[in-house]
Amino acid sequence: MTSATALERALSTIDVRPGRARQRTLAPAQHLDLSRGAAALVFVRSGELTGRVARHSACAVDASSGAADDLVGERDRTLLAGDALVSLGCHGLALTSQSGAEVMVVPLEVAPSAGVRALPSLVFVSGFAAAEPAAAGLAAHLGLPSPTEREGDETICTLMVTTVLLSALRLWASRDRARAWPPQTDDPFLSRVVAAVDRDPGREWTLGQLASLGAMSRSTFAARFREVFETSPASYVTEVRMRRAKELLEAGTPVSETSRALGYASDEGFRRAFRRHTGVAPSEWRSGHRSLAG
Repeated sequence: MTSATALERALSTIDVRPGRARQRTLAPAQHLDLSRGAAALVFVRSGELTGRVARHSACAVDASSGAADDLVGERDRTLLAGDALVSLGCHGLALTSQSGAEVMVVPLEVAPSAGVRALPSLVFVSGFAAAEPAAAGLAAHLGLPSPTEREGDETICTLMVTTVLLSALRLWASRDRARAWPPQTDDPFLSRVVAAVDRDPGREWTLGQLASLGAMSRSTFAARFREVFETSPASYVTEVRMRRAKELLEAGTPVSETSRALGYASDEGFRRAFRRHTGVAPSEWRSGHRSLAG
């Protein structure tokens, strides 16, 4: 199955029943509260919104570049005009506009499914309007008062909201395809390090071992690696392990066997690492992706 087909199936499994869209005008310093247990789609028509993310299961996607950032720990995230946010309602989120904003908010009722289980609890999409102009055009007009009500308005509104939502989630789901993998560099020493980790991700790699492969001191290697790949050597090793874990799990490899193959001292340690990286447990990820391929 191609990645495009897998993405199509994943999106088709998401069963969403949108509520009535509403436009909100926020004064400077006014809050927009997204309650725990209440999923929602937010689109910023003008102005800005900033929220503090206190959970790992959140992801920020730059639609223009395809770059993604898993948000770890307490971090502020700002949405500008044309940006979108999808909240599954797993955690409450308070958004504040410093200068005032016009936003569209749609409450969502999301049915459990394989596609939903693979999602972070919060997805921030920067540049949504530029990447998905048609969907953003729909989002900008949702919730505006209509001079007359016509038969079928509710059905059409539901389809419009669903289009906007799936467009935002498509940008999240497509983020990995926008990155070259494994990362490329003209530096033969760093290329040697990357190749070694890719060949044996389960090895207990230390900074000293990796620096030795790169023929550099540990400090020089760490600085050079971050400069070229925009991540630390340890984060890269984890990324390789998690990618390999997804491949093994999707192929039906048991969690314990996957854990051992990737060098984790315990299954629980592997489960924690996998959940931190993906937002779901290994067994949940395997069940969801195997059902999509079935």
